[in-house]
Amino acid sequence: MISPLAYVDSKAQIGENVTIHPFAYIDKDVVIGDNCEIMPYASVLAGTTMGKNNRVFQGAILGAEPQDFMFKGEATRLQIGDNNYIREYAIINRATTPEGETVIGNGNYLLKGTRIGHDSRVDDSCILGNDSDIAGNCHIHSCAVLAGRVIIKDNCRVGSWALVKSGCRSDKDIPPYILAAHNPIKYAGINAFILRQHNFSNEAIENIALAYRQVYSSGTSLENGILRIKEVVSRSPETDYILSFLESAKGIIDTSGENN
Repeated sequence: MISPLAYVDSKAQIGENVTIHPFAYIDKDVVIGDNCEIMPYASVLAGTTMGKNNRVFQGAILGAEPQDFMFKGEATRLQIGDNNYIREYAIINRATTPEGETVIGNGNYLLKGTRIGHDSRVDDSCILGNDSDIAGNCHIHSCAVLAGRVIIKDNCRVGSWALVKSGCRSDKDIPPYILAAHNPIKYAGINAFILRQHNFSNEAIENIALAYRQVYSSGTSLENGILRIKEVVSRSPETDYILSFLESAKGIIDTSGENN
């Protein structure tokens, strides 16, 4: 299942039923789990560990050196889980230091030209659209969707079930369950359609909407919005997650395109 026209370093660890197509490049200190497929001209570089059932398409580069002036050439890591689709020309940078790690979870779709910077984390079941760019030290929570050409700047988070529309740029956190749109990026309501498609109850959706009204429609500060959520919104897993996210945020997008 390994083409003689591919380069596979003798120190790479290759699982069972792995297909490596012609002109793929597999570096030393690489682990590829069972049932993976590496397409032509894809590169899996030193420091990359990959789980099972991943498909890596043409021209993708996994474990590229970090684009960080602090990088001193050390052996650093990229950890990739199971069942990911990594499409053409995607680039994932490994960590800057041996103590750090870039992590891709399970079941993600990283579409054409996606870049994920050093020490960033993408959890599970996310979709990162064509040419999206995630800078270093970012965290994309599970089930987030970034449409095409989204730019997330360094040290930012995107919450679970958030939908970020095409072309948005953000240098602040994007809270869970919301729609984010326009440039400058703005809060544009909650992601109710997708939540209903994934069997969130009406009560849960109403609680999410009520929580964000305290932050985005009350004309108050983020800190006061958090207090209002605690006062007027029923406790639930969704509202607990919203509160945890907001309380740890250094700043969030708001309704005017400014930062809160």
